[in-house]
Amino acid sequence: MPCPINSQPDPFREARRKDGVLVNEFQGKPIPMILRHEDLRNTTKDWQTFSSDAPLRVPIPSEEDVRTVRQLPLEIDPPEHADYRAIAEPFFNRAKLPEVIAQVEALVRGLLSSALQRESIEIVREFAIPLQSRALALLLNMPLSEAEVWIGWGTHVFREGDGKSKGAALEKYMNGLFDRGEAEPSDSFFSQLSRATFRGRPLTREEMLGYGSIMFAGGRDTVINSISGVIGHLAASPSDLEFLREDTKRIVNASEEFFRAISPVTHIGRVCPAKTEVHGVSVEPGALVTLCFASANYDETVFSSPEEVRLDRKPNPHVAFGFGPHLCLGAPHARLVVRTLLKCLCEQVGSIVTLAKQEKVEREERYNRTLAYDSLTVRFTPRAMSQGRTT
Repeated sequence: MPCPINSQPDPFREARRKDGVLVNEFQGKPIPMILRHEDLRNTTKDWQTFSSDAPLRVPIPSEEDVRTVRQLPLEIDPPEHADYRAIAEPFFNRAKLPEVIAQVEALVRGLLSSALQRESIEIVREFAIPLQSRALALLLNMPLSEAEVWIGWGTHVFREGDGKSKGAALEKYMNGLFDRGEAEPSDSFFSQLSRATFRGRPLTREEMLGYGSIMFAGGRDTVINSISGVIGHLAASPSDLEFLREDTKRIVNASEEFFRAISPVTHIGRVCPAKTEVHGVSVEPGALVTLCFASANYDETVFSSPEEVRLDRKPNPHVAFGFGPHLCLGAPHARLVVRTLLKCLCEQVGSIVTLAKQEKVEREERYNRTLAYDSLTVRFTPRAMSQGRTT
């Protein structure tokens, strides 16, 4: 069926078919976007030509005016990248632990139970932001009370409101967490980082802040967009909720299809240390290209009928979490949140009705892309009420 997640057609389709690249102006600079699935995967592996060693410039738009530290391990190349990644990976992999899975499930059940008592709920701010913030606290082995601070940051810690002042406030806040972690050793992420070593030496405070920055800024809006995109789709396509309810083993494949269709990260930058060429577009030394995941995930040479959401799509080699050495560290966390959300929706919710919505649209010179919602107000009907029986 057509994809309710994105109300507009794939904005990259024609350029992907014709040229394989789209030059768009970001922050006053023309930057070629790599659009095809195979090209993008090859580019992620060629770090010598397309480098991540571009502090503050890898996210698009750049974050040079909102933070002072290199995000780790995102903004570093091999071979150092692997050693930096190994420091943080055990915490991100906590999302696979039975006790963390159980805690996240209890969290989602509680939020849905509360939502079911209401006539309506605005999903982005009243559901998705609290869910992501509290699930992150569980992942980081921190008290849920700490998440109440993070809820106040909105959808993105830098890009909502005054990014510069929020960036300075975030670094001050993280310094406090690291100070406390050093003074009061615990199993929390920040305390563990304060005692971690890189190649035999203690991490510097700047390196610690780099890990914290990616933790709070790197995956916040992406998980929030995924949550609202899933709920918006199931409201528009109730047959898909029934499809999952008939056999919850379908949830694993369905969650991957949601990540593909939503593509919560449109693109991310790479810098070219030497002059290079991308499908006939010349890139000067020190200039950027971007890897357009949102385009690659709709590449019709890889995905049959890409603008349809097929919850049983398999195989599904999407690149929503990137590819190659920089495969997203937060993928296990995002998968846990979305799979748990789908499981609990199947068990607790009979129907979802959209009452009001405002789509989130990225408006650029050469494309407009619909990406989940700025706001989405729905009414959840309890499953027992909807079906006229106790389940």
